[in-house]
Amino acid sequence: MNCSNSHFYKKCTLLICFILTMTPFCRAFAAQSEEEMDVLRLFYKEKDLVVSATRHPKPISQVAENITVVTAKEIEEMNAHTVAEVLARIPGLFVVFSEGAGSFGSTSLTKIQGSEFRHVLVQIDGLTWNFLSDGSAETNSIPVGIIERIEVIKGPASSAWGSALGGVVNIITKAAGSSERPSGSVTASYGEKNTQDHRAEVSGKEGTVGYYLYAGRQYSDGQMPSRDFDTHSFYSKFNISLSKDAAVGFSMGYSDPQTGLGNYPSADIRSTSSSRTFFATAFLEASLTGELDLNISFRHFKQRIDIMNNALGLGAVGTAGEFYLDSLYDEKTTGGSGKLVWTHGAHTAVFGVDVDSGKLDQALASGSFLQSFGAPARSATHPDVDRWAVYANDTIVIDRLSVTPGIRYDHNSITGSFTSPSLGATYRLGGDSILRASVARGFTMPPLGWTSGGGLFLDPNPSLKPEKVWSYQAGVESTVLRFLWAKATMFRHEIKDILKKELFAGRAPAFNDLFINSGSDRRHGIELEAETVPMYNLSCRSGFAYVDIDPATEDGSAGIYSWNIGIKYDDKKSFRAQIFGSYVWWDLNPAPGARYDDFIWDLNLGKKICSFEKTAAEVFLTAHNIFNGSQYTFGDIQNPERWVEAGIRFSF
Repeated sequence: MNCSNSHFYKKCTLLICFILTMTPFCRAFAAQSEEEMDVLRLFYKEKDLVVSATRHPKPISQVAENITVVTAKEIEEMNAHTVAEVLARIPGLFVVFSEGAGSFGSTSLTKIQGSEFRHVLVQIDGLTWNFLSDGSAETNSIPVGIIERIEVIKGPASSAWGSALGGVVNIITKAAGSSERPSGSVTASYGEKNTQDHRAEVSGKEGTVGYYLYAGRQYSDGQMPSRDFDTHSFYSKFNISLSKDAAVGFSMGYSDPQTGLGNYPSADIRSTSSSRTFFATAFLEASLTGELDLNISFRHFKQRIDIMNNALGLGAVGTAGEFYLDSLYDEKTTGGSGKLVWTHGAHTAVFGVDVDSGKLDQALASGSFLQSFGAPARSATHPDVDRWAVYANDTIVIDRLSVTPGIRYDHNSITGSFTSPSLGATYRLGGDSILRASVARGFTMPPLGWTSGGGLFLDPNPSLKPEKVWSYQAGVESTVLRFLWAKATMFRHEIKDILKKELFAGRAPAFNDLFINSGSDRRHGIELEAETVPMYNLSCRSGFAYVDIDPATEDGSAGIYSWNIGIKYDDKKSFRAQIFGSYVWWDLNPAPGARYDDFIWDLNLGKKICSFEKTAAEVFLTAHNIFNGSQYTFGDIQNPERWVEAGIRFSF
């Protein structure tokens, strides 16, 4: 299933045709009101700020990095149940669903511009969500209902965030309330296979204390056999004003996803996952002078995941239900950050420090089949890691030019030190276009399980070094055609000291595998996005991303590309509808039963049924995979065919 050049050019041609098809349609209605035109204006109002680039709010028009923002309103309109569903709609992000795209509550991992899973740093309110054991981040334990917005930096972000070779998914939760009149919502949906999603949230303010409270429950018998899902989630946030110049706050959250990971007939295995996640943050922020602000924060994160595997009884590994393997990972990270922000004239300078301490308790239990190959009946390791870093950056704005130099120094107790510089610039061309360019050095720290913990038939390698990258990106964003917003970004990532598994390189007599630093690769490509202004309440959106990988990955992939196409109708009064299609070509070596040559199309409808002052009720319907498309790279994990759900939402 290798991707030929003709296949690639065919897809590019179709994308160009799609954009050209939209253009005359848009032009016909280009005389729409100025209010509608403002929907896609390039240069945002000052309130439209992002924090991910420098860890301090700045206008997105001054951000040199390739950044995408998804808001709570957009998440609500797509009726997303998980963070992964949201990320899968962003060009340049490639989401791998472990139970097949469209499975309710599916576990998933994310690549950015062809990166490895461990290269993508996931943050929630400054707290790192990635596993210590293998460096990846599972997001189905994050309640999607608590999210105010998601900011995604595509490309290295190490000068601000540290270990983030591929990019950052920065999740900002909803704020505590600021009004004495409580506001919130209650949502309930029900779909096929007893699929349910219930949520309630409320925010307000009592005296000097602002609050936000959330509770939710998701459940499904499984859109595919053996892929059931059940989770409870809770979240709370409080903000206390000490004076007009100072405030403190804290938050806590909990979730407990229980996931059927599916049957794997080719391996004679059935897999299930049980996890618990708890996280807490606290902060103090104060304005010391008119030009100097201080922020101090503390965080604690604990996650426990237990993956159980039993035989299906097909004869390969044992009788039906026979114990095969139990993998338990109990992780805990505690840390804090301090940040000073100095604003003076053309400068906005940020100086910060991060400190974290993490511990991994890892236990493996093997059944008789694995023991016959030399695996121990039980094993346990307890590695830990200490990390600290200092960083600084400055946004310098001179007329139409914005320049952002940055640097960060990281040190950890496993691999030592690493320095990550970056330089970015934006330049406004008139009032309707902006140029962006950046160069950055980044890294990803080897996972703790690979350096100190080991695993099933895997020995630890304490000599591993960080993976390193030099990255170059340039792009343009424009509304020169007043009815069309367009964005294009080119990127090149040169990676060294790549971590690869060396078979049978471990210690005798077991001759386990071992991860080593081996070689380098180059990943370059392009991202294209386009969106029209609303024309008679109808708008169109398209996105395309292509990554060329040299040399090809171990699974044979020399290139990945994706398409996103959406059409939206919104009368801004009572009815909205959107249809969205996504397609990913992985260019892999043939795998048994693999099929990924279809678009997956979803339909979302919403109708407001009543509204009184600040109270409203809306019914909604979502039809998933309406044309029964196939998108799976392995026959054992096929995605569900069409399934439908409906619900109601009360807001007050």
